[in-house]
Amino acid sequence: MADLQHFGYFFSRGFGPQAWGRSDWDWGHDWTKPDLYQQSVRALEQAGMDLVIAEDAISLGNPATLDLRIRQAYGGPKHDPLLLAPYLFAATSHIGIAPTVNAGFTPPYLAARQFATLAHLSSERLGINVVTDVGSARHAGVAPLPHDQAYDRAEEWITLLRRFWHSWGDGYVGDRSSWRFADGTALDAFHHEGEHFTADGPLNALPLAADPVVVSPGGSGRGLGFAGTHSDVQLALAPLSAAAMSDYRARVLAAAAESGRSASDLRILFVLKPEVVASVEEADRIVAASAHPSDDDLRTAAVAWSSDSETDLLSLDLDRPIPEGTFGDHVSAGTIRGLVGDTPDAPLRELLTRKARKGRVDARAGFVGTAGEFADFIEELGADADNDGIIFSGDLHPAQVYRMFGDIVPVLRQRGLLRREYGGGGIRGNLFDF
Repeated sequence: MADLQHFGYFFSRGFGPQAWGRSDWDWGHDWTKPDLYQQSVRALEQAGMDLVIAEDAISLGNPATLDLRIRQAYGGPKHDPLLLAPYLFAATSHIGIAPTVNAGFTPPYLAARQFATLAHLSSERLGINVVTDVGSARHAGVAPLPHDQAYDRAEEWITLLRRFWHSWGDGYVGDRSSWRFADGTALDAFHHEGEHFTADGPLNALPLAADPVVVSPGGSGRGLGFAGTHSDVQLALAPLSAAAMSDYRARVLAAAAESGRSASDLRILFVLKPEVVASVEEADRIVAASAHPSDDDLRTAAVAWSSDSETDLLSLDLDRPIPEGTFGDHVSAGTIRGLVGDTPDAPLRELLTRKARKGRVDARAGFVGTAGEFADFIEELGADADNDGIIFSGDLHPAQVYRMFGDIVPVLRQRGLLRREYGGGGIRGNLFDF
């Protein structure tokens, strides 16, 4: 039997209008209310997911791309996922929840206090998906930074959070016989004055049994370095082939080794958005129908990528390569690579055509297939790429969750790939119990 892998779910639209643009909208759920998300997260816990990661982007984007981002609700509106987390914890018992937080937007002391509070309230089930988005800086009156400097700031931010979380030391006494709650001399009343932040300790929140789990995305050298040094989970965006995944893992683990960490200290989970169908014949039909995308199909792809990159691709010549300098500093290397791949000189039409076409998972040409074919694929990646596991991606909507997992969960469990029960220890226990 195959080895167990770790699985999670990336709530990729964020706390926004789930199912907009699809017939699932006619289920009549109200995306602004917690019921929709609670129903979905209960199903994901039943499916044995270790954690749910909630995407977020604070900004609606720059003025030139506002319409592109909201026309189909790709980039907004969104509510704050940190405030949704308590409702998800209340609906579940084991699954971890990791809202996205911006390391340049939320002051370290406030962030440390909020996360410590939620970690206590959730019995240590809180994670934080740390991003370095600089496009939202202007909304907080913060100067935008170039890509690598934004990671420098994030390094200082997470290091400072951890000092806050540990600032009580052995100060908590809890001695009821003398009604002595704490020993103030044991607390770390530090003063931090760094390149990006100035703050004083200690934190006005009780110490934790374990720090909240840190998740990070990013495929640049700087992003992989941050993951190797600071992250418990790397949300990995890479071509899903054994060779590409092995190379990606090696770079993260090399960064971890430089910081005195090993492969056992973090989980690298690759993002997969499967289109699970009932039969081989249906898969073939879907792939064949996408072989020759229309101009409308290309425009739909361009709108989506314009939203993701906050860059107006619709204004570019389809029959020429994307001009150098089109993507600003706010666009991550992973996002750019996701569009252009290894062919930055290809015409935009060719790039969008690739994105509009679909392929069969059994041929390793795409992500359309049956549950059994996806189980074969996931098992193969575990064996050939030493993969830790998979983060599935989609809306947090019951119809999509059941469509994606209804057939695949039984097969993954029958193969011995997916857990049947949870251990203890909250989100950290989920991720490191095997």
